[in-house]
Amino acid sequence: MTIRFDNRVAIVTGAGNGLGRAHALLLASRGAKVVVNDPGGAVDGKGGGHAAADKVVAEIKAAGGQAVPNYDSVAEAKSAANIVKTAVDSFGTVDIVVNNAGVLRDKTFHNMTVEDFDFVVKVHFLGTAYVTHAAWPILRSKAYGRVVVTSSNSGIYGNFGQSNYGGAKLAVVGFMNALRLEGQKYNVLINALAPVAGTRMTESLMTPEMLEKIKPEFVSPMVAYLCSEQCQRTGEIWSAGAGYFARIEYREAPGVRIEGRAPTVEDVMENIDRIADLSTNKVYRTSTEEVQAVVGG
Repeated sequence: MTIRFDNRVAIVTGAGNGLGRAHALLLASRGAKVVVNDPGGAVDGKGGGHAAADKVVAEIKAAGGQAVPNYDSVAEAKSAANIVKTAVDSFGTVDIVVNNAGVLRDKTFHNMTVEDFDFVVKVHFLGTAYVTHAAWPILRSKAYGRVVVTSSNSGIYGNFGQSNYGGAKLAVVGFMNALRLEGQKYNVLINALAPVAGTRMTESLMTPEMLEKIKPEFVSPMVAYLCSEQCQRTGEIWSAGAGYFARIEYREAPGVRIEGRAPTVEDVMENIDRIADLSTNKVYRTSTEEVQAVVGG
């Protein structure tokens, strides 16, 4: 079965370069009408311009596809909502939202300003929420939607000097976990991508040989699948890069229960190795399931 997006309208944020560009080109090549969003700023979010988004739109059109540019920032609710308005004004609706926009302002937490922390969180986390919030009523009312949020192994596993970025990237997973439950009965499915790719944000950290192995277009097939009608999975985290694809999952140890009396700090100390033992484990799909296990219900 060939996956197509004919008559579907997709928004891709941060689509002027790197991963977003690759996602937009692939979706358009499969028939999607694409809003190519990019404010045109530098990697740290400073500056702006139209050239990045315009170039990708021109590439799509030259290949016979349909696309329009949008230059709004996701970091403010009003401008983020205008991205969705561009889709509706240009193509009549929205079916797919790929939250990809990102910036980097890396420093150790000790040396990081509050302003740099806040801005990265606004773009990655609040920007994801703002764009999705503007699209959500449309997706819900038509009983169809596919949403992708972009997480990162920096948030899932940690990376030195990225407390702002890593914190925001794990926050979008919590956001996804709630929307999975809210959207499922309306056929609005949401998944998280944890990409490994050579982009403007990572190219200075990698050798040319490594960058060749982790081209952005090697990630985009996973995004396109998650955006398709054929995808019926929701609320999951997906690693993708270098031709490698895998699902990431949180697991919880069976733990230790202190019964018949109030637990003490010493109980924790004496049992910490058993408490931490993940040799057997359980996957919970809702917070209620985990709470029931904790209280013994």
